[in-house]
Amino acid sequence: MIRTHRCGELQKAHVGQTVTLSGWVDGRRDHGGILFVDLRDRQGLTQIVFDSEEQPAAHQIASHVRNEYVIEISGTITLRPDDSVNPHLPTGEIEVRATTITILNEAKPLPFTVEDDVQASESIRMKYRYLDLRRPKMQGLLALRSHASQQIRNVLHSKGFVEIETPILTKSTPEGARDYLVPSRVNPSEFFALPQSPQLFKQLLMVGGVDRYFQIARCFRDEDLRLDRQPEFTQIDLELSFVEQEEILTLTEHLIRDVFYHTKGIQLQDSFPRYTYDEVMARYGTDKPDLRFALPLENLSEFSQSSDFKVFRTTVETGGMVKGLVIKGGAAFTRSRVDHFVDIAKDFGAKGLAWVKILENWKLDSVIAKFLNAETLQRFLPNAEPGDLLLCVADTPTIVHQVLGRLRTYFGEELTLIQTDNWAPLWVLDFPMFEYDDASGRYISLHHPFTSPARDSIPLLDTAPLNVRAQAYDLVLNGFELGGGSLRIHSATLQQHVFDLLGIQKDEAREKFGFLLEALELGAPPHGGIALGLDRLMMLLGKTESIRDVIPFPKTQKAQCPLTEAPSPVDPSQLQDLFIQSTWKSTDS
Repeated sequence: MIRTHRCGELQKAHVGQTVTLSGWVDGRRDHGGILFVDLRDRQGLTQIVFDSEEQPAAHQIASHVRNEYVIEISGTITLRPDDSVNPHLPTGEIEVRATTITILNEAKPLPFTVEDDVQASESIRMKYRYLDLRRPKMQGLLALRSHASQQIRNVLHSKGFVEIETPILTKSTPEGARDYLVPSRVNPSEFFALPQSPQLFKQLLMVGGVDRYFQIARCFRDEDLRLDRQPEFTQIDLELSFVEQEEILTLTEHLIRDVFYHTKGIQLQDSFPRYTYDEVMARYGTDKPDLRFALPLENLSEFSQSSDFKVFRTTVETGGMVKGLVIKGGAAFTRSRVDHFVDIAKDFGAKGLAWVKILENWKLDSVIAKFLNAETLQRFLPNAEPGDLLLCVADTPTIVHQVLGRLRTYFGEELTLIQTDNWAPLWVLDFPMFEYDDASGRYISLHHPFTSPARDSIPLLDTAPLNVRAQAYDLVLNGFELGGGSLRIHSATLQQHVFDLLGIQKDEAREKFGFLLEALELGAPPHGGIALGLDRLMMLLGKTESIRDVIPFPKTQKAQCPLTEAPSPVDPSQLQDLFIQSTWKSTDS
């Protein structure tokens, strides 16, 4: 038998038993006639003792082992001496006095040490990801992901959902990001696309009478990457028939609460707060606010209308706005530090950043102080007080919210305002259905083109599209969008109407979405759903800084895999079989 127990499960109750353990050498300490080896597997660590007087043959073999050797040992469990008990280990009261040892595999010197406080760069760790995965922290994250997936399935099966897999090779459709394309060998010059989401198929499943569907789905998007984004990712995908928005929100809250409680023992509130899109944008400058700290945006547009500061007044008169952040105690910041904030604001997209220090008796200190009436300003800033710093941006609403929203997050981290042990979920509702894209000169969907408009907004489709509200909702947690969904359009006529507004004419719509439009004409029930990012959920639950930490084999920010060196060139014969050739030319040639 390779092993009778795992390394992390031996306790005081096992004393006297003979066991066989297998694993990796985590460390060794040679005390002459006594050799201590820490043996590690996925479950934990056990101290093994090799005594040259008791078992000279085993001691002789053990003297040759080094870190990360794979070994098998047999021996008897004994209590550690009182002065060597390790209270930080679950197995810290016992040790195994070895009688035999087998070296199953040797290990060359490693490129980095397998430990949680690893000093190696991320690129090296990703190149040797299989070594990185041996670290206890990574083993814990993999186990957390597995546990969470099991809980998700348990909840959804108990609610009557059917787990169904949808195709990976599908049709290229305009859904937002670029598709990953796959050439077809048997259909020359034609391509499959990898799914950005199972959106169309889950709607077709509702038309097919499935009623309640889910899957933990692999999705693919060819887009610029960041810490919470990967080219291939996993989402918890749900769709329900004959449903209203409230039922989906309630179900999702139950699912998230269950996962948090059963994986980490975290008790979230019974119901998550709800805000409209307009409310969160006005108050926090973003549709995914972090509510673990205050620091709301202050609207100074009305104050600016009568201000002597021309930049403020002109901005408001031409349709822009002026908003600010009140930084408590910020009047004590040095001028160089305030100038640094100005530079950060410019990096975020601002043309500039006006600052005002509020001193004793509401005296204002600023290069623009002479243009501002302190008494009037005080009325518009009821939460400000002497000692605070006011930072203002004057621009279009988009720029103002973009800059101040990011500055708010910056100060939350910089000034340690964030209560890191807190969890602050919220729903964002009543999104605009459309945005106007100046570059293309047409409307685009804020979510996706299959989102249903709110019933009372339907008459505005023809007269005021930008005022149409969607039956869409996003779940936000600690400043990250955890998921989003909507009620779907289930009328072919309304769906074509929306396509028309998006500049997708009937012929193009039939070419790209004909199968969906036909399905909607053949008895489609009202339906809706949501997709939750499993990777982001694990990143938050695991308290890591990147979703790369919770994906077993992730890609770099350049969408590359250092481990396998993918993507890579292929043999020209493979391209010939697919009837394609590369037109790319090196800029160095």
